[in-house]
Amino acid sequence: MATLQSLADLNRSNAGGSDAENAAPVHVQKLDAQGRAYATGKRKDAVARVWIKPGSGQVTVNKRPVEVYFARPVLRMILRQPLQIANRVDQYDIVVTVAGGGLSGQAGAVRHGLSKALTYYEPELRAPLKREGFLTRDSRVVERKKYGRKKARRSFQFSKR
Repeated sequence: MATLQSLADLNRSNAGGSDAENAAPVHVQKLDAQGRAYATGKRKDAVARVWIKPGSGQVTVNKRPVEVYFARPVLRMILRQPLQIANRVDQYDIVVTVAGGGLSGQAGAVRHGLSKALTYYEPELRAPLKREGFLTRDSRVVERKKYGRKKARRSFQFSKR
């Protein structure tokens, strides 16, 4: 390695770098021994572990059908969004274990985990899912309660007398 004397020398040394160093990262398929893709999704206090494999479109959440676990249609819609963006609605069997938080946070966690699992199974789906924002972990969580306050920020009711 030669000693650099000026900024021009630094530019010449950087320009000589290979194209492999400057290229975008190549995403490869990540599968387990059973041929499934696994990912963890998080939202608020909920954590979802998601496994996908090719199949008939069966979705199981905590060993129950998705229609039973997520009874509200809005929650099932949130869950299906990554599959609709990728045009893979009935192509994968999905097994989900989700814990913590409420149903809305759990649905968001499953959507996040499913999006990540889809990108592990089919790396070319990363661009459309990222464009929709499904691969970004929504980091907003409930603020903790402070002492001397009724809730996180609300103070006790003031009375002059």
